[in-house]
Amino acid sequence: MNEVWALVLFGLIFIFILWGFPVAFTLGGLSVIFGLIFFDADFFYLVALRIYGTMNNFVLIAVPLFVFMGIMLEKSGLAESLLETMALIFGKFKGGLAVAVVLVGAMLAASTGIVGATVITMGLISLPTMLKRGFSPELATGTIASAGTLGQIIPPSVVLVLLGSVLNVSVGDLFTAAVVPGVALVFCYLAFIVGYAIVKPNKAPGMPEEEIRAFRERGITGQVIKAFVLPLLLIVAVLGSIFAGIASPTEAAGVGALGATLLTIMSGKFNLDVLKGVMRETTHLTTMVFTILIGATAFSLVFRALGGDRFLIQLIENSDLSVNAFLFVVMLAVFVAGFFIDFIEIIFIIVPVVAPIFAKLGVDLVWVGILLALNLQTSFLTPPFGFSLFYLKGVAPKHITTGQLYRGIVPFVLIQLAFLLLVVLFPEIISFLPNLLKK
Repeated sequence: MNEVWALVLFGLIFIFILWGFPVAFTLGGLSVIFGLIFFDADFFYLVALRIYGTMNNFVLIAVPLFVFMGIMLEKSGLAESLLETMALIFGKFKGGLAVAVVLVGAMLAASTGIVGATVITMGLISLPTMLKRGFSPELATGTIASAGTLGQIIPPSVVLVLLGSVLNVSVGDLFTAAVVPGVALVFCYLAFIVGYAIVKPNKAPGMPEEEIRAFRERGITGQVIKAFVLPLLLIVAVLGSIFAGIASPTEAAGVGALGATLLTIMSGKFNLDVLKGVMRETTHLTTMVFTILIGATAFSLVFRALGGDRFLIQLIENSDLSVNAFLFVVMLAVFVAGFFIDFIEIIFIIVPVVAPIFAKLGVDLVWVGILLALNLQTSFLTPPFGFSLFYLKGVAPKHITTGQLYRGIVPFVLIQLAFLLLVVLFPEIISFLPNLLKK
C-alpha cells in the first residue's frame, strides 16, 4: 500500500508545482509531511545525513564555479567581440549572419554555458542587425534562441554536472561523451540554415560588400586573433585539463573561473562593482539550485522508503516493457514536462525516480545522461515556459511577436528531436570519443 502513496506523493508534487508553489519547498514540504505520516520523527535523521552528504559532494562545487565563470565572461565583452568578428567573416554568404550566431553560440557554450546570458547578449547585438539586413523574423529569432541553448549539451555544462550527481556517474565521463553529440548538433543547425538560405535566399541575405570591405581595411587578422585566441585558450584550459586527466571537473571549473576573471581584466571591463555583481548573481543562482537539491534529497529518500522505486521496477518487469520502450516513455515524459517546468526541477524530480530502473535494466547511465541532456535542451525552447523565448522576447524589438518566436523555434526543436532519435539508434555517436581516449 505504501508504494501507492509514493506515487501519490510524486503526483502531488507535480500538481503543486504547476499550481505555482515554489519548487524547493514543494519538494521538501510534501516529503516531510509524508515522512511524518508514514514514519516516525527519527526517520528524518536520515534526511539530515543525506543532505549533509550532498552538501559535501566535491563534484557539486563545480556548479558555482562554472556559473561564476559564465557570468564573468558575460561582463568581459567576449560575446560582443566574437559576434562582430564572426558576422563579418561569414556575412557575405547567404544566411551568413545566422551561421555566425550558431558558431558563436557554440563557442560561448564551451566557455560559459549560461543560457540566459548567451541569448540576451546575442539578442541585443545580432537580432537588430539580422532584421535590418532582411532576415525573416522567424529564422532570426529561432537561430538566436536555439544557439543560446547549446550550453546545455556542450561541456562544461551545469546540466551535465547535475545529471552526473543524480545518476551517480562521473561528470568527466559525461563531458567527454557530450563533445561529439554537441558538435554534431551544431552542424545540424548549420545544415538547416544553409539549406534555408538556398531555398529562400531573400529571407537570409548576405551583408553588403562595402561593410565587408571596411572590415578588411581595419585589419582582419588582428581582429580575428583578438576575438578568438583568448576564449579558445580558456576552452582548452578547462576542457583540455579534464580530457587529459590533469584535473577533475571541479578543479577545471576553478581554472575556468580564474581564467574568466583574467579575461575580464585584460579587456578593461573589470572593477569592484563588476566583481560584486558577478558574485551576487552567482550566489543567487547557486542558492536556487542547492535549495531545490535539498528538497529533492528529502523527496528521493521518502519516495524510496515508501517503496516507490521498487514498485516501478516491478511494474516494468511485469508489463514486459523492453529497454527501448521504457526509454521512449521516459524521454516522452521529460519532453512533455519541459513544456511546464524547469530543467533543474526535471533533473531532481524525474531522474532520481528512473535512474535505479535504468541501472536495474543494465543500461549505460552515461548514455542515458547524454540523452536526457539533449532532451532537456528542448525545454528551453518549448512554449509556454521556454526560458530562451522569455529571454529573447525581453530584448527583442517591440514589433517581434510571440507568434513569430514560437514559429521560429519549431524547426530547431524538430532538429533536436530528430537528432535525439539518431543518437538513440546510433549510440556510437556518444561512445566514440570516450572509446578513442581510452585507447
